[in-house]
Amino acid sequence: MDRAGQAGDEGAVEGGGVTPAGRPPSVDTLARSLADTGLPHALLVDAARAAVAAGAPGSARRRAEDLERLLLQPVVNATGVLLHTNLGRAPVGVDRPGRAGNVELDLVSGGRGGRGAAIGYLLGRLTGAEDALVVNNGAAAVLLCLTALAAGRDVVVSRGELVEIGGGFRIPEVLAASGARLVEVGTTNRTRRGDVEGAMAASVAAGGSGPAVLLKVHPSNYVQRGFVEQVGVAELVGLGPPVVADLGSGLLDATTPWLAGRPPAWLASEPAVRQTLAAGAALVTFSGDKLLGGPQAGIVAGRADLVEQCRRHPLARALRPGGLVLEVLQATLLAYLRRDGDAIPLWRMAATPLAALRRRAEAVAAEVAVAGVPARAVACASTTGGGSLPEVTIPSAGVAVDGDWSAALRRHRPAVVATVHEQATVCDLRSVDPSDDAVVAAALAALAGEWRRGGREEGDEGR
Repeated sequence: MDRAGQAGDEGAVEGGGVTPAGRPPSVDTLARSLADTGLPHALLVDAARAAVAAGAPGSARRRAEDLERLLLQPVVNATGVLLHTNLGRAPVGVDRPGRAGNVELDLVSGGRGGRGAAIGYLLGRLTGAEDALVVNNGAAAVLLCLTALAAGRDVVVSRGELVEIGGGFRIPEVLAASGARLVEVGTTNRTRRGDVEGAMAASVAAGGSGPAVLLKVHPSNYVQRGFVEQVGVAELVGLGPPVVADLGSGLLDATTPWLAGRPPAWLASEPAVRQTLAAGAALVTFSGDKLLGGPQAGIVAGRADLVEQCRRHPLARALRPGGLVLEVLQATLLAYLRRDGDAIPLWRMAATPLAALRRRAEAVAAEVAVAGVPARAVACASTTGGGSLPEVTIPSAGVAVDGDWSAALRRHRPAVVATVHEQATVCDLRSVDPSDDAVVAAALAALAGEWRRGGREEGDEGR
């Protein structure tokens, strides 16, 4: 326990200490003294009960504050990771009245409509897909495709694409769960067209009808270099079976028509949905909350007959998203159709000019310095994160303060999540909306008292 907690334990009832008679306060009294935290009384009772049981009534407020920090809440992402998995990946906003929505109602006919029908139409306009289906995440999109199209049949995959992404999602295990039979071809670093053709012939020779699907997996969270070779989508298409391309990251169009000027150089090696479908892929799967910049979702797009086969599979109902997800995804797609990249927070952050970030960093650093904390503007290297574009960095600017103040910044309201680099706390402003610069400045300025005492707050190491 830190010294502040020990001092509180020896105090009076006010602040959660002991009673004048030396006995701990009642749980109810202690809980009521924490009402200013704004937590429901039932949760304050939990915090008070735990504090009394631990023989440390003075720790009740800290316990209540720690409990409050477990709740989902908006935070300021100053890490420079634009798609921070622990912070929900792509930032999105939800602002709607508390009304019903026409999730499965056709407002033209008055009859029952298809869930997500509008999404399929919008994605078709953006990517050239004949149809599209939305599920709850990218892994679910792959699982549904393989289950609906290939259960009990062969699926050919290059050994160099048997990837694992975050959360233990492994292509071999997903194939096993789908009921499909994995047929590995090639080697870890080199797979040729002949390897795929050989596997197809072997499948037929074994008495089957050949592979149900040729699966192409983009290794979105790592890069192979050197003596490597893989078979592209266009080559696979010429072999016959439908090609399903799992793109993962969800870049809609390599030409980025929603951004002013040329596509960013850091996107050069990233496969995009429109171009992959144009190359002949029957289906593509990708995430909604990565480079698409929308809510967590998984999307299956491509040939109408295959999308419909996935839609009619019983698993589709178990994997479908709710109305709020569809609304946010729809708003994101409409912004793409308007070619309004500024309306999509991810692209607004990614496209901010470096000069603008430097000006913001200098302004925040100056404001913090006035408060007595010696902050300085620094150069940073942002990343996309979210299991996309490995090794790619985007020049950025931020504000640095010597020492590790990350725990103190997380205790600010709203919390500011920063990084510690070379013994300094750094707030990278590329991942911060300009409207939150004032929050970053206030959180850093609030360190003034602790700074004057000569170091970071005791107890930060264990928080």
